[in-house]
Amino acid sequence: MSVVVPDAAEKLYYRIGEVEQITEVPAYVLRYWESEFKLLRPKKNPAGQRLYRPRDVELVQRIKTLLYDERLTLEGAKKRLLADSRKTNQLELGLRETAYADALRRVRDRLTALRERLKP
Repeated sequence: MSVVVPDAAEKLYYRIGEVEQITEVPAYVLRYWESEFKLLRPKKNPAGQRLYRPRDVELVQRIKTLLYDERLTLEGAKKRLLADSRKTNQLELGLRETAYADALRRVRDRLTALRERLKP
């Protein structure tokens, strides 16, 4: 009998046992990684159970890849995740800045056209 593993984007929240099945990382390791990686902070429900969001599950997969496949140390994995998050933030800022510049350019063009139409 095979276990059907849901896609990480199907649900809003996953319990630690589900994350354990999806990622094949034991629950005790997940709890340890929470203490080591500041980016991995699942929410907790009123009963204190961890609730992982899809992005948390993706992060667990990324940490697993860094530690097990790329054979990085904990410190190396932390540095790589920090560098990756900075690149992502810079890329998002650059895209947002470009979008704002385009919007301002369109507003300026419309105002210029309006001024031309209102000239006597």
